[in-house]
Amino acid sequence: MNRISLINAFKASHRRPESLRWTRRFGSICQVAGPHQKPPSFPRGYLPFQYNRDPISQFPSPPDLLQHNRHASTASGSDTLQRTALHDLHVQHGGKMVPFGGFSMPVQYSDLSVGDSHKWTREKASLFDVGHMVQHRLSGPAASLLLEKITPSSISALENYHSTLSCLLHPVTGGIVDDTVITRLGPETFYVVTNAACRDKDLAYLKEQIAALPNPKHVDWQVLDDWGLVALQGPLSAEILQNALVTAEATDLEQRDFDLRNLRSLYFGQCKHFIINVPSSDGGPAPILVSRGGYTGEDGFEISIPPFLTQEFTEYLLKSAGPDKLRLAGLGARDSLRLEAGMCLYGHDLNDDTTPVEAGLSWVVHKHRRVGGGFHGDEVILRQLRVGSGPAKRRVGLIVQGAPAREGAQIVNLDDGEEIGTVTSGCPSPTMEKNIAMGYVRSGMHKAGTEVGVVVRGKRRNGVVTKMPFVASRYWKQAAGTAPG
Repeated sequence: MNRISLINAFKASHRRPESLRWTRRFGSICQVAGPHQKPPSFPRGYLPFQYNRDPISQFPSPPDLLQHNRHASTASGSDTLQRTALHDLHVQHGGKMVPFGGFSMPVQYSDLSVGDSHKWTREKASLFDVGHMVQHRLSGPAASLLLEKITPSSISALENYHSTLSCLLHPVTGGIVDDTVITRLGPETFYVVTNAACRDKDLAYLKEQIAALPNPKHVDWQVLDDWGLVALQGPLSAEILQNALVTAEATDLEQRDFDLRNLRSLYFGQCKHFIINVPSSDGGPAPILVSRGGYTGEDGFEISIPPFLTQEFTEYLLKSAGPDKLRLAGLGARDSLRLEAGMCLYGHDLNDDTTPVEAGLSWVVHKHRRVGGGFHGDEVILRQLRVGSGPAKRRVGLIVQGAPAREGAQIVNLDDGEEIGTVTSGCPSPTMEKNIAMGYVRSGMHKAGTEVGVVVRGKRRNGVVTKMPFVASRYWKQAAGTAPG
C-alpha cells in the first residue's frame, strides 16, 4: 500500500474515535475496538491512534495503555542497575557505561572525548539519551489544583502546548523536593518530567500529595516507564529534525509542509505532536511529542517516543543526519554544557533544604502567586522575596583561577579567610577555557564582581562571582527575536 493510501486510511480512522480504545500487547502498541464493536481493519504494520479535533488529550495514551504503571514503579534503589531502551545502542557505539540515577548510562563514547563532545554540541548537534528521567501523565478535574499546591508556578496561566520549569516543594519549609518541567497538554492533562535520582522520593511525594486532596480520585496519575526520551541539542538540531520528519516517503506535499511549518513556529517552551513513519520500523505511523528546549543552553528538542519506536527512531535520526552533523553524547558533556548554561543539577546545586529563592530560581514563583500564595512553603518563600528580608544564602556563579574547583570546595572571604559558602558544581569550561563553578555564598557576598577565595586541594585560589549563564544561551525565542531564520 502506498503512502497516500496510508494517509487516507489514517484520516478515515480519525472519524471513528468513539469506537476505539488503546491496549498494550507484546511490547508494542495496538488499537482494538470497544467491548461491543467489531475491530476496524487497517493495513498491515499501520498504527492508527485515537484522535479528535483536540489531539492534546490523545498523548500520552489513554489509561488502558499504561494502566499497570499507575501509582507504582520499579524501585531505583535496588543493587541492579536499570537500563534504558537505548542501552544496547550505546554499547554498540562505544559508550562507556557508568551508574547514574539507578541506571547504566553512557558518560562518553569512543569517537569523541568529553571535551570534544561538548564542543561538537556547541558547533553542530548531539543526541542524548535521557530515558532515565521519569515521565508522568497527570489528568483529571483536580490535576491543576494538585500542581498549584505543590509548585509555585501559575498552572492556571499555562497555555496548551506550553511548558514551564518549576519545583516540587516541601510543605512548610518550601525546600525543593525536585526540579521539574510541566507541560499542559489539555484543559486538565499535564505531562511532567522529573529526575531519575529522585524517583523513589518523588513517587512517594506525589502519592502522598494526591492522597491529601479533597477527592484523590479526581487525579489520574500514570508513570510512563516504557516511553523513550531523547534530547537533540545544538545549532543543527532544527535542520536535522525537520529532515527526519519529512521522510522520503512523504509524498503528500501538504502533510510535509504542515510538519515543517509547525516546527518553524515551535519556540522555546512550546511543544507539538508529529506523526512519523520511520522506514526501519514495522509499526507504521506513530505519534511523538516534540518539546523545544533542553539542558545545554543551545537550541534543541526533547522528544518523547512510544515504547516500540524508541530505538528505531533514535537510529533513524543518527542515520538521516549522518556523523558529520550528529553524534551521540553522554553524561560528561551534558554536565559541562549545563554548567556553562548555569543550570542546576538536583542533589548537587539543589536539595530538600534549599528554597527556589536561595537557588536563584525566584522567577519560577509566578507574580500572581506572590500575592495569593497557596502553595507549599509559601510563607517562607514569600518572606524571602520581600525587599529587606531575603534569604541567608544565594546561589552564584564563579570563575576560579588555577585548578578547577569541585563540589565541596570551601568559598572564603579574601580579607580574613572566613568560610562564606561552598561550591556545589565545578569544571573547566571547554568553551571559555576557564574554570567555572557554581555554589552558595552568604547573602551580601553574592553580587557579580565580588572577589572571593576558593580552597582547592588545600590551597586558596582567587575567584570572582560571575553572572550566569557563563555562555550565552541560544534558545529559539520568538518574543526576544532570537529565532534563527
